[in-house]
Amino acid sequence: MTDVETAESLSELEALARTAGADVVASISQRRKTYDPATVLGSGKVEEVERAAKQAGATLVIFDNGLSVTQQDRLADVFDARVIDRTALILDIFAQHAHTAEGRTQVELAQYTYLLPRIRGLGLEMSRMAGGIGTRRGPGETKLEVDRRRIRKRIHKLEGDLAQMEAVRLTQRKRRVRAGVGEVSLVGYTNSGKSSLLNKLTGSSVLVEDQLFSTLDSTTRRLELPEGGVVVVSDTVGFIRNLPHELVAAFRSTLEVVRDADLLLHVVDAKRVETMNERMRAVEEVLSDLGAAEIPLVVVFNKVDMIEPASAALLRERYPAAVLTSAVSGEGMAEVERAIALMVTGTRQVTLRIPAARGDIMSSLYREGRVLARELEGDNIVMSVSLPRDIVDSYSAYLEVDAG
Repeated sequence: MTDVETAESLSELEALARTAGADVVASISQRRKTYDPATVLGSGKVEEVERAAKQAGATLVIFDNGLSVTQQDRLADVFDARVIDRTALILDIFAQHAHTAEGRTQVELAQYTYLLPRIRGLGLEMSRMAGGIGTRRGPGETKLEVDRRRIRKRIHKLEGDLAQMEAVRLTQRKRRVRAGVGEVSLVGYTNSGKSSLLNKLTGSSVLVEDQLFSTLDSTTRRLELPEGGVVVVSDTVGFIRNLPHELVAAFRSTLEVVRDADLLLHVVDAKRVETMNERMRAVEEVLSDLGAAEIPLVVVFNKVDMIEPASAALLRERYPAAVLTSAVSGEGMAEVERAIALMVTGTRQVTLRIPAARGDIMSSLYREGRVLARELEGDNIVMSVSLPRDIVDSYSAYLEVDAG
């Protein structure tokens, strides 16, 4: 990692720690060609961390790296403090922010998956994990000796529960597809303003907080487009660099809304100029992991009310196809809606002349499309209808005027 990348990663780790409720008293890094297999850090750096921890009275040391059980134990013995890694920290934050049944189930699955390799002998070595960051609402609070068989059984049960929840979501999606309702998914780095954008677009009141992972449970809202047509807009967990594999796997069912989307809105924090490219790449990597890299995508630079006009002009020059918005002032919202209308609705507005006696045809139009207007003309009824593009041809015998 470069010095800039290291500084940004540590800054992000501090933000994660504060989100989890920690008071950060020191931050230390080391440049090495390879990790020490026993303690990650070199012996001299381990002593430096030990001194810093004791001087500050720290009870917790958080590593940005992933740690093995052996490394964790050795470091904890040296520091005389609890030691956790980035994954455990993020799991703790997710545990705090999961409010729905599905969210809690996914967090529990991720926790057990993380803890399974850390079982030793008769039980789980959790003498230093009696509570606090890294164990919140996890199995270690109530069971100190959970054997592998029982954990695997619980994991299997949780996976089954999530499969059932996913089946319900699949049924709901099929209904939306039949109704010709497009699906838009908001993706982006955590704390980029996705929830604020969802609220501004749909007039909803999803929780908005200035902290990492304030949105965890998937949220879907209906959006009626100004020129006709309806889409659903979904907001889900924000991405982050080095998002733990346990979380990606556990939240795969929630993240299916991303894979199923007709359009992705990649929301980028416009005021994060120094780290913008790295964050955008991190989001692209997660999208690729999810198999969503080929879905049409529009970049939306949010929070433009917090940057200088010159910076906004530079963004427009670099990303001519992007949309610049402010979820606070409402700037750019009309452009976002137009982008959605162009790429998502998948509908055509047509005018059909239906014989008045063909009530069956009119019933199917109400069932399969969105009737915008109807009027009686002699023995016919002229209907203006928004229909899914793939079924327009089935009404070609009645097509009078194609309005788009």
